[in-house]
Amino acid sequence: MGPLLEARAISRNFGGVQALDRVDLTVNAGEVLGLIGPNGAGKTTLFNVICGLPPTAGHVLFKGEDITGLAPDQICRRGIARTFQLTRPFAALSVRDNVAAAVLFGRNPRQIRGLDDARRAADPILSSVQLDGRKEAPAADLLFSERRRLELARALATGPELLLLDEVMAGLTVAETQEIVEILSALRRELSLTVLVIEHVMKVVMTVCDRIVVLNYGEKLAEGTPDLVAGHRAVIDAYLGVAGA
Repeated sequence: MGPLLEARAISRNFGGVQALDRVDLTVNAGEVLGLIGPNGAGKTTLFNVICGLPPTAGHVLFKGEDITGLAPDQICRRGIARTFQLTRPFAALSVRDNVAAAVLFGRNPRQIRGLDDARRAADPILSSVQLDGRKEAPAADLLFSERRRLELARALATGPELLLLDEVMAGLTVAETQEIVEILSALRRELSLTVLVIEHVMKVVMTVCDRIVVLNYGEKLAEGTPDLVAGHRAVIDAYLGVAGA
């Protein structure tokens, strides 16, 4: 299958800061692509550009359509969803209604005609992220790891073809991280999702990603399979630490 998403020569300036400098990125349909690099490398800025932040230069294409600078809701309804590093659910609403709201907002299928339909559609999504037992709880009552899974559920509820995950495992324990990895593996099999993931847990990146792109100071430093990237001298120097350590 061909490219689902193409970011072509993306640059983004913030005042005098060059956050991205002519970055090219291709995400192929059905793959999990990892995006790694040190803090400040431009990873989240690239996510923001894909999701509607106008670049200083360059273009974003999704399924061949130029979506550069479209409003985030327009991009979402074309089939791109993302999570955020800071989870901000509707705290007073139930877990189920948080996901139902995303169902109504996203690529709403014709059979979804109101809140009751959206709630029913939310149930299997909550089950897929292991939150079905908490669906009536207020989102404010969730544990940190549960809020991470709710963030994932809300993104899934919009009906994406491409899912962007921005450090969805940050702050989790080893056991909680493994739980998310297993959830993502199951979702990939069941939904044929394409995933672009920012992640600092290198064991996770090397396990779940088909390819990896490395950013450093806003530039693309390396690209390839996990094994190839892990052995890249410049990547080791910039991000992974001393070889053999």
